[in-house]
Amino acid sequence: MDRFDTMRLFVRLVERRSFTAAAADLGLPRSTASEVLRSLEAHLGVRLLERTTRHVMPTLDGDEYYRRCVAILSDVEEAEAAMRDAQPRGLLRVDAHPLLTRTFILPKLPDFLARHPLMELQIGQGDRLVDLVREGVDCVIRAGQPEDSGMIQRRLGTIAEITVASPAYLAKHGMPSSPDALDGHQMVGFISSRTGEVLPLEFSIGGALREVVLPSRIRVNNSDTMADLARLGFGLVQAPRYRFVDDLASGTLVEVLSGHPPSPTPLSALYPQNRQLTLRLRVFLDWIGRIFGEARL
Repeated sequence: MDRFDTMRLFVRLVERRSFTAAAADLGLPRSTASEVLRSLEAHLGVRLLERTTRHVMPTLDGDEYYRRCVAILSDVEEAEAAMRDAQPRGLLRVDAHPLLTRTFILPKLPDFLARHPLMELQIGQGDRLVDLVREGVDCVIRAGQPEDSGMIQRRLGTIAEITVASPAYLAKHGMPSSPDALDGHQMVGFISSRTGEVLPLEFSIGGALREVVLPSRIRVNNSDTMADLARLGFGLVQAPRYRFVDDLASGTLVEVLSGHPPSPTPLSALYPQNRQLTLRLRVFLDWIGRIFGEARL
């Protein structure tokens, strides 16, 4: 294994905190990863990683070496790309919400891969927060206001949100005429993955935003389940308009308080700030930015 491959393995060990995971990412036996790390530490004359039975952590020397390796490998990749007609290549790991992926990304994906035949994509999907560095993810696409200062944010657009309920629910509880007329109504509680609390409903009133928490007999932490419960008549829900396009067209769900919509939700791509942009990540971010720039969000 040459010097740069050794650096790549060490970077992956620090980020994944696991010999097994890092070796799998690079297609190596775990024993090879262990041997390379021992040889590297012997060559440098310092201990780079602290090993436990569960994971590994960089020492102070290891943390400094990691930062230098990330910068060097980024420069090497940029230099090689410049000499190889700037073709992005290799595996890019991204994470995005399943519905967002199915609605906007997958239909355009064949064109992207045709334009970049040397690239591969690994797409993770979920509502939960992702630790990009620990889980080996290159970037995530997330709705909401990012709070992680360790990430670089590229704004992709804003998503229009609406309030909906089923016809059966409205036949029982009535169509509210204003946010002041919600007494006796219920909502499907959506539990935030960030706070663990039920998110309030939002209504815009005269340029201001009012938060309302209604009784909820059922609380969930999955947006697909929340939408299913709304269709079954368990209460009001708020979600991106694109989620309910078919439901609104078929009459399965009805928009409520359309004159008092929730605030639009920002959509962003995020990636670690301690990384220089690789060519494959740069072309992906440019492409995803065009997709959402053209989409009806």
